[in-house]
Amino acid sequence: MEKVKKMFWVSVLCSLLIIPTLAGAQDKFPTKPIELVVPFAAGGSTDVLARLVAKFAPKYFDKPLVVINKPGGGGVTGTEGVVRSAADGHTLYLGYGSGHDLVMPHFQKLPYKTFEDLVPVSLLSVHSVVMIIRGDAPYKTMKEMIEWGKKREQVTASVSTKAGSVDITFQAVGKTTGMKVVTVPFRGGAESVTAIVGGQTDCGGNHPSEVISHIKAKRLIPIAVALEQRDPAILDVPTFKELGYNVVTAGSVKGVAAPKATPLDAIRYLAERFKKVCEDPEFIQAMKDIGQPVMYKGPSDFGKYLQEGYDQYGKLIKEFNIKLE
Repeated sequence: MEKVKKMFWVSVLCSLLIIPTLAGAQDKFPTKPIELVVPFAAGGSTDVLARLVAKFAPKYFDKPLVVINKPGGGGVTGTEGVVRSAADGHTLYLGYGSGHDLVMPHFQKLPYKTFEDLVPVSLLSVHSVVMIIRGDAPYKTMKEMIEWGKKREQVTASVSTKAGSVDITFQAVGKTTGMKVVTVPFRGGAESVTAIVGGQTDCGGNHPSEVISHIKAKRLIPIAVALEQRDPAILDVPTFKELGYNVVTAGSVKGVAAPKATPLDAIRYLAERFKKVCEDPEFIQAMKDIGQPVMYKGPSDFGKYLQEGYDQYGKLIKEFNIKLE
């Protein structure tokens, strides 16, 4: 009997020692699928990037990445949802550095603080802003477009969102060329592409990945890129600066962010795993195929890059005295 009792208490003691270990294992991040919230409609450049990342994630993440589109408010609605979510690393914002992060705060107060309520995790890519026209348009180059536009009361340009990077870029184009450019905002890049292809606007501003198939099919013609140097995705397209128009922007930065107070261990895990995805040769080739460059940066460097982009847009807005109507 004594032997049985002794064995019982040994068993209980072993169980008590094992329980904390099991609890620790259960709490190890991540404990469930990770949501990648894209605050724009499906089909745009940010959505395409998110789905490609999610496709390669199973090779490096312990849980699947699930893409969730939450369009509205020029990107603010979905982003605010992430800001208000549990800060446990399981809900992330993909697209950090988009127009409503770097541009919109210069014009209006947001329901959250872009640089305080979100923590940078990883920069994945930077998408240039390219000016496009229809293949059957009466103008084929920037010079011809300006000559045509100056004879009109106004020139309409489809843009992904109001007060976004594309919107501000095209307002700057209007200021520097002398055309009266009126931007027509949509819920995302895919919808703005549909508008220009369908002839609803005179021109459009998009990211290469959103229009590459239309360019190859000659439905759309890219005529200028708003970067300091040419975009590797469309190297034959000159920059505005090359053409004599000083319109240079940071483009649309595409990174990952988490709500503030997210545990540091979770941030480290996420940054390391996104880095592995960005180093995957097959992922790099897939990104090249869709016209998106891979430009990884970790949390600290990404945070600095964001601040530089924010300052650059602020300078552009001030230089051209851009105001939102």
